[in-house]
Amino acid sequence: MEPVIDQAFAAALYSDGDAGLDTGASLLAADPTADAELFRRGEEFVRRAWERGWQPADVVRLVRRDLDGTAAGLAAGLIVSETARYEALPPRWRGQLDGLPAAPPRNRPDRFSYASAVLGLYRLLLRLPRIEPVGPPPGASPHGLHLPPAHDEPRMLTRIRALLAKAEATGFPEEAEALTTKAQELMARHSIDEALLAARTHSKEAPGACRIGVDAPYETAKAILLDAVAAANRCRAVWNSDLGFSTVVGFEPDLDAVELLYTSLLVQGTVAMTGAEAGQRAGGRKRTKTFRQSFLMAYAQRLGSRLAADTARVTAAAEAGTGSGAGPAGPGDPALLPVLAARDMAVTDTAERMFPETTTTRVRGATDLDGWTHGTAAADRARMGGNGPELRGGRGGR
Repeated sequence: MEPVIDQAFAAALYSDGDAGLDTGASLLAADPTADAELFRRGEEFVRRAWERGWQPADVVRLVRRDLDGTAAGLAAGLIVSETARYEALPPRWRGQLDGLPAAPPRNRPDRFSYASAVLGLYRLLLRLPRIEPVGPPPGASPHGLHLPPAHDEPRMLTRIRALLAKAEATGFPEEAEALTTKAQELMARHSIDEALLAARTHSKEAPGACRIGVDAPYETAKAILLDAVAAANRCRAVWNSDLGFSTVVGFEPDLDAVELLYTSLLVQGTVAMTGAEAGQRAGGRKRTKTFRQSFLMAYAQRLGSRLAADTARVTAAAEAGTGSGAGPAGPGDPALLPVLAARDMAVTDTAERMFPETTTTRVRGATDLDGWTHGTAAADRARMGGNGPELRGGRGGR
């Protein structure tokens, strides 16, 4: 006779309706001896996700978006258990694991509800598409792969993180502007220092990649903001709208800077938008959605030019040896621009190999003038473009 768990899987995982889930959940709820095998099968589904290019944060983010928080916790529990079997994990995985939600207790609130949630999760995991890998899967041989060195966070990134945290916390726009500008200058200076060091030591370091979630609502504006932050920090961002993330390609120090600054600017922009919206409501306006969308579009577009200008200013100062306010002035380095150009070319080549079929999306215009005006003003206060972000060709898989 076919094992109960196979019967449950046959009913629940290969159909789209709720009836199959109910049938499978009923079978599992009636047989407590299947619990251990049910969990083991879940670890297998997670392992297959790694082979298809997914990472822990990607899986949990998609599960939460397409199912709910309970399912995200179930996925997190499987991920923690599955990854415990490896002696070493790929770069960035430890930070992702530390940020996972707690797993809910098994068989709560009852066996049927729990089994139904697990089967819904497994149905989603089974259908995950193959995506572009941004690093080796756990357990892969490191031979021939570029792995950034494992070390504590550089002091410069610690300073940048502290500046951005203060910018998010302050209630004074002028102070937030000064703090965020200082953070971007430090990022640009750090990127230049890393580039020159790599050139002088003949480093074989190659560009890497990471994925950053771009969540609804207003994901188009958020993707444009991330694209602007990436471009200003010598990276390329490619947005996968179907799966809700952008892949950012660049050298490791620059990837760290992009993730830090994007997250902070999104927080600052959301706070500013909420405040501006409250003023609009007090005046009797009701068009909340159009106001928010226009606000964030303007915020993202304006920041693109501001960020680019800040980076250009720091680069010019470094080349001339006049200092930038981000570090001590040096004698200038006439080789700086060729070094940076070579790194830009390496990033572009890597991005084009990873994404040979990208498209440019036409962004829907903003329709709320007040939202656009307030968003532009907020971008100026944050001190921190183009036609739009690149889109992954197709529907998110190879």
